[in-house]
Amino acid sequence: MSEPYELDVLNPATEEVVATVPGATPADVDAAVARAAAAQRVWSAAAPADRARVLRRFAAVVDGHIGELAALEVREAGHTVGNARWEAGNVRDLLDYAAGGVERLNGRQIPVPGGLDITILEPLGVIGVIAPWNFPMPIAAWGTAPALAAGNAVILKPAETTPLTALRLAELALEAGLPEHLFQVLSGRGDIAGDALVRHPGVAKIVFTGSTRTGKQIMSLCAGQVKRVTLELGGKSPNIVFADADLEKAVAAAPMSFLDNSGQDCCARTRILVQRSVHDRFLELLAPAIESVVVGDPADERTQMGPLISKSQLEKVRSYVPDDAQAIRGSAPAGPGFWFPPTVLTGVDPACPAATEEIFGPVAAVLPFDDEADAIRLANATDYGLSGSIWTRDVGRALRVSGAVSAGNLSVNSHSSVRYWTPFGGYKSSGLGRELGPDALTAFTETKNVFISTEA
Repeated sequence: MSEPYELDVLNPATEEVVATVPGATPADVDAAVARAAAAQRVWSAAAPADRARVLRRFAAVVDGHIGELAALEVREAGHTVGNARWEAGNVRDLLDYAAGGVERLNGRQIPVPGGLDITILEPLGVIGVIAPWNFPMPIAAWGTAPALAAGNAVILKPAETTPLTALRLAELALEAGLPEHLFQVLSGRGDIAGDALVRHPGVAKIVFTGSTRTGKQIMSLCAGQVKRVTLELGGKSPNIVFADADLEKAVAAAPMSFLDNSGQDCCARTRILVQRSVHDRFLELLAPAIESVVVGDPADERTQMGPLISKSQLEKVRSYVPDDAQAIRGSAPAGPGFWFPPTVLTGVDPACPAATEEIFGPVAAVLPFDDEADAIRLANATDYGLSGSIWTRDVGRALRVSGAVSAGNLSVNSHSSVRYWTPFGGYKSSGLGRELGPDALTAFTETKNVFISTEA
């Protein structure tokens, strides 16, 4: 599609159009890549300390606009205002953390006979970041901040439904002093702007967060150019509760482990595996916890869960929960908006779609298990392997199960998976590569080896 087009941005809590933005065409992508390549050459030649200072200024400017960015996120994504403020703050923190790595992006000196051998880490060039709608700000920063810190230019393609925070971040980057065209945002359709970005020969790497199906398509397109790719894809994460766990604590933490962001989280613990001897007691305690979750206006400070992102997502979630399903159900507003109540399915077949497929909504299934081996079997009975939680007082069991569960990010007696200080990524169909953590910058570099002979 080469003709100009526009995207309407809806408030998922009201279904009202809050903004209309231009959609990028392949020609727009081509022009943006040319501008980015020119800006990148200047940026990578700048002194590391100067690049670090600019990124810290960018972080400071974001910090001064956290309220504004959060309000945009509430309107375009339906996130609760508390979550939205955290997300804007996470962008700030990621920029600060990445800035700290600019002057520490070191090569190595390798002992070899007959000379001196060193490695040099060089930027790749132009990076394409394709961000999702479920966490528009922080996940955009996961790729953008380390890529810029490593000396690259970035073209960010936000999701069609949530472009507003990305466009504002690009304005704030210029205000902070980032060189023009170094960080560009192109709103547009995935099959037009996103496809053109992936296919463009001037883009050295694609960072994509989204569905496994789309990730496979992107990986296939990148393979034709031997283009680097990082993929953060789907999940069906287990929440494993052993009989020796602090049951009250495990129950108290369970609801928001899959209801945060209305369940639109690849790390959501949507398979609650409970040892059979405490299964019934767990459900007794869980029911009032689910029923008490406050679902409503995301701008209200008291709200714990907002709407789903779109009508199509609402219909998808509904398809997994028939009206006569055996379930613990919370409540949700009626009327306009894409609302679905917190739901815990009980008595389900472990092989049914609701227990094996990523629903991406506020729905979890409780499955009983007999012993440690059975828990591990159930936890690994999925194509995904992104995250998970293990609840037990037995340190040995915690270590054994952590080693046996095929997932990239596990928590013991908690549900924390993502910290910008530590690497994040999945096993199996949950993705390829790692983001965040101390090695994030190196993922956006090429290693050059130089041997210098010392022989006469």
